[in-house]
Amino acid sequence: MKLGADRVSVRVPATSANLGPGFDALGLALNYFDELTVHALATERVQVDVIGEGAGEVPNDERHLVVKSIRRALDHVGAPQVGLHLECRNNIPHGRGMGSSAAAVVAGLVAARGLIHDPDALNDQVLLNLATQLEGHPDNAAPAILGGATAAWMTAHDEPRAARLAISSEIEPTVIVPTARLSTHRARGVLPLAVPHANASFNAGRAALLVHALAQDPDLLFDATEDKLHQEYRAPVMPATWALVAALRARGFAATVSGAGPTVLVLGRTTDRAAVLEAVGSILANDPDATSAPDPLGERVGIEWRTLTPGFAEAGAQFTRD
Repeated sequence: MKLGADRVSVRVPATSANLGPGFDALGLALNYFDELTVHALATERVQVDVIGEGAGEVPNDERHLVVKSIRRALDHVGAPQVGLHLECRNNIPHGRGMGSSAAAVVAGLVAARGLIHDPDALNDQVLLNLATQLEGHPDNAAPAILGGATAAWMTAHDEPRAARLAISSEIEPTVIVPTARLSTHRARGVLPLAVPHANASFNAGRAALLVHALAQDPDLLFDATEDKLHQEYRAPVMPATWALVAALRARGFAATVSGAGPTVLVLGRTTDRAAVLEAVGSILANDPDATSAPDPLGERVGIEWRTLTPGFAEAGAQFTRD
């Protein structure tokens, strides 16, 4: 496979996974994007320039996740490896449960799609396969590739698959993002190896209900976002997040932990936006458990939050040839 372009730009959405009961399966794309420009170079040089999230923190060489993803995709189709100059404009918060690593992986894969002569050689299924190999699971990669809401799963042959789900136009997401970070590795590390059968059965029913609620009946979102598999187990490593989720649910809002946290996702009717924002503001102004957490020495450390109403991203990652 030969290259067909030497400069491409990519736009990739943030994502929220799990949505309560759909652990490692359900996800949605948010209208909140990272942007990337890739220049293919005639030399072996690799340069990564980052503006925004991760600037000064992420690697600026071959170790960068976007570079690794481009390399993997080019190898997959037998395209030549080239030097790379990346210009990354990052908006998606890192370590907050908004799919920043999946966004980086998918951005690199889609950039490779734009660079090669035949973009169809890296179709959506191939991208999902490669992204899952790099990420370890497809729940964030699926909506980043396909857009909208998705259900992702692994086949009997351990191959990832994903399907788009319908979302009612009456529903919108609210995302409350803390200053604190939490690694996915740490959030997964507190989960038990086994759960009671009754809890697994409960979540299966709620996940099925959530698919229906998203498509046709927003009034069911509160019940449909209940979970007994992962969120309470993770509460000790994100106490402020759990306090905010619990306080919002006590007021009747369909609040969940976004991905592995610590961001909070609320799904509600578009007509409920003002009520959601008012509730979030009231809780953050009056509930100290939602605005502070103990540090390793037991001292309370303040946590600030920002609230976004980004809407859903109907399309997944896209490239343009410049």
